[in-house]
Amino acid sequence: MGLTWKKRVLAALQGAAVASGLTTLILILVEATSVLLPAETKFGVVFDAGSSHTSLFVYQWPADKENNTGVVSQALACQVKGPGISSYASDPAQAGESLEDCLAEALALVPEARRRETPVFLGATAGMRLLSQKNSSQAGDILAAISRVLGRSPLDFWGAELLAGQDEGALGWITINYILGMLVKYSFSGEWIRPLEGPLVGALDMGGASTQITFVPGGPILDKSTQATFRLYGSEHSVYTHSYLCFGRDQMLTRLLAQLLQSSPGPLIRHPCYHSGYWATLSPATLYESPCVHTTPPPGLAWNLTVEGTGNPGACVSAIRGLFNFSSCEGRGHCAFNGVYQPPVRGQFYAFSNFYYTFHFLNVTSKQPLATVNATVWEFCQRPWKQVEASSPGQDHWLRDYCASGLYILTLLLEGYGFREDTWSSIEFRKQLGGMDIGWTLGYTLNLTSMIPAQPPARWQAESYGVWAAGVVFAVLTVVATLGVTAVHLLWPRG
Repeated sequence: MGLTWKKRVLAALQGAAVASGLTTLILILVEATSVLLPAETKFGVVFDAGSSHTSLFVYQWPADKENNTGVVSQALACQVKGPGISSYASDPAQAGESLEDCLAEALALVPEARRRETPVFLGATAGMRLLSQKNSSQAGDILAAISRVLGRSPLDFWGAELLAGQDEGALGWITINYILGMLVKYSFSGEWIRPLEGPLVGALDMGGASTQITFVPGGPILDKSTQATFRLYGSEHSVYTHSYLCFGRDQMLTRLLAQLLQSSPGPLIRHPCYHSGYWATLSPATLYESPCVHTTPPPGLAWNLTVEGTGNPGACVSAIRGLFNFSSCEGRGHCAFNGVYQPPVRGQFYAFSNFYYTFHFLNVTSKQPLATVNATVWEFCQRPWKQVEASSPGQDHWLRDYCASGLYILTLLLEGYGFREDTWSSIEFRKQLGGMDIGWTLGYTLNLTSMIPAQPPARWQAESYGVWAAGVVFAVLTVVATLGVTAVHLLWPRG
């Protein structure tokens, strides 16, 4: 009588199961598309241990690099509480402990799986250079205490050491040109490309104890001790750079006060850079503790001195000029001051750190003409102290020094480095660019990434969406048909 209904149903279900199963297998064997997964993120932690304070920065970059240099961005900035590490000469352990809060913030940001491969480095700048000159064992004890703290962290400790002034200047130059897209930039086609050869900008940095100038000169660098060369993104760069120790803001103010003390006949110092109506008492012994002060205390020096402001910007400029040796460059071409070789300044410059902080307070960071900047600083210096205090509450710590700092910056840039009225507009005063702080730490990290092996992006085999969806459908049909065969065997009454 032909096949029974049960046999017909079984045959149909088995045929469907075989057909859908074979279709699923064929779809699985279709060649998959090779896709790149996003590169893993690497991190770097850098402490900038300046003369007046320490800052921590965390940077991140994709593990696959561009021409052997990472494309780096800033992920965290943390200011360490307390003074610069050179202030802990009598208690080195405290220098290390002061870093722990910011270090904890960095650890919270770096994934646990990445910590062992994340470098951490502390670079100590001019404040520690001065302490090292004065007492090398104290400086060594501070760096050793810091090394113990950072060495105990789960990060990869790369060292705590003095950063040479030339390195500080060159690394700051790298930072600015990188942020401005002069070294590498993202193209419209979605690729990182090296820009066409264009004018690279110069860097002007001023910390508490030193100041640096770095730029690409128009001709060869005649004094090779002032040349720094490095390779980034497949290109070789050579810059002029020089660091002037003792010409940072804080040490300049100390030297200025010591110079005025030398010329004062009695226990009263009349300070032309302090506002009229300002007065304070000080212990002169602290002035002569600085390695930047080379004079000896005058005989019969009182235990305490009175400093009285006279608010005389002309006399202030004359006193500031006494901190420079301009005569050592007379009759010499390509010379700045103190007999230091320098080619003529050229191109655009970015001035940061204390250059920016001083001019920002004086409200002259908006590319005002030189005459306007000069008039603004002189007018500020001539204001009575009570008026200055009333207009700037809560800034007592630095308030008395902005007049001296402003006139010092003008003297350094114009008479020292050789900027003129027609080149003044080429200087831009900035603290940040592109959301990143300007300083040496980003430049250091870019150099550091060239020493860390790159990782190619992981490849993964991926089906197209249509093939994947069809495969799922036929796999489900195979399972349903197989279950149907089983159900017929188990549940259909025997005939």
